[in-house]
Amino acid sequence: MKNKILIIDDEINIGLLLTKFLIKNRFEVFAATTGASALEILEREKFDLILCDYRLEDTNGKEILIYAKENYPATGVVIITGYSDIKLAVELIKLGAYDYIVKPLYPDEILSTINKALETQKVLKKQSSIVSVKETEISDYPKYIEGKSKSSLNLLEQINLVAPTNYSIILNGKSGTGKECVAKIIHQNSLRKNEPFVAMDCGSLSKELAASEFFGHEKGSFTGAMFTKVGHFEQANGGTLFLDEIANLSYEVQAILLRAVQERKIRRIGSTKEIALDMRIIIATNENLEDCIQKGTFREDLYHRFNEFSINIPSLSERKEDIMLFANAFLTEANEELNKNITSFSKEVKSRFLNYSWPGNVRELKNVIKRIALLTNGKQIETKVLPLEIEKNIPAKNRVFEKKFSNLESDANNNVQQLRKTTEVAEYAAILTVLKEVNFNKTKAAKILKIDRKTLYNKISTLKLDKEE
Repeated sequence: MKNKILIIDDEINIGLLLTKFLIKNRFEVFAATTGASALEILEREKFDLILCDYRLEDTNGKEILIYAKENYPATGVVIITGYSDIKLAVELIKLGAYDYIVKPLYPDEILSTINKALETQKVLKKQSSIVSVKETEISDYPKYIEGKSKSSLNLLEQINLVAPTNYSIILNGKSGTGKECVAKIIHQNSLRKNEPFVAMDCGSLSKELAASEFFGHEKGSFTGAMFTKVGHFEQANGGTLFLDEIANLSYEVQAILLRAVQERKIRRIGSTKEIALDMRIIIATNENLEDCIQKGTFREDLYHRFNEFSINIPSLSERKEDIMLFANAFLTEANEELNKNITSFSKEVKSRFLNYSWPGNVRELKNVIKRIALLTNGKQIETKVLPLEIEKNIPAKNRVFEKKFSNLESDANNNVQQLRKTTEVAEYAAILTVLKEVNFNKTKAAKILKIDRKTLYNKISTLKLDKEE
């Protein structure tokens, strides 16, 4: 039996070319040029895969993806777009898209992606048919690693104290300290543990999208609202709502949030029906909210609504005694993932780990362990596989420059090459400095640098500048 594919693209020529190409490769193909016509087809036919352009005349690929995942979970979705946006790609994958293809389209790439997506869907269907309902209800919570340092013991004590209550909580901690993990552990040990845990990233939430993301909307409530959407508040009702990067919300969006928190009821956009809220709210920030209040960027009344209990999550540098404990736990995970049997770290590696500052905190340590485990062939991890910044113990403020531009002196004889690289260093330094000042909020950074976000993303990609490096 042929696999059935639905193509959704408002560029008729592209739709025709894709249709002919896929029919030639023995697929059964249907095509739509709008979201509305695609919905009509989906109501009549069952598909193995949807190939959808991101920008459509009456909606977008994200809305199609969400609708498909909610109503046709057995159907795979691949998004096609005319531009590259790393953040959008990550968001779409998290929402359930199999892949994300950037135009111009290449036949081999399309065919390969489609075949892989279909194969993945077959595996998922097979797994879903043999897993019991009870097993599918088990939540996938992270394993909490109990440290032995004074800071870790104090953190665990606070978690155990507040988890059984219904208090709203503020989690303070630098990037990479594991704020979402702590929020999930609090939820897991609360009276709401059998209800939903919903995490929401507030870092890129615009004023225009805030109400829809928070509260949802009804079909047809505004231009482009082709489907009814359940907001994060409604999804989390009865359970726990985790709002990450809360300090990045605009003042106007904070007002919308405050109203919902005060009244404990919401309405979807376009609906007159009120939905009563019963949930716990945990917020997280890597900024000092009291300083933000003084600067006028965060509402004091909203702060006090959330500040029923506050937990400070220590940086990894504040709990040196836990570094190897965490490292061994992450090594166990890496062994399972890579099907390896690495048993230990050499004395030299342990020494490097303990003397390194770990600016990326627990997240950086976990990523380092995954990389060096992949590079290790024997039973023990040696210094030769360590990243340069850890091997040489380069200070955080210098390590990215050392890592990327260590070969500048060797190019001194080539003046043109030297000038180009020197210019790159200066640009790299400027962008990194601004990103650090705004805690890697790319929207704020773009404004300060007086460039648009797309340009900033391109430069970050070109320079391989990453927050965790």
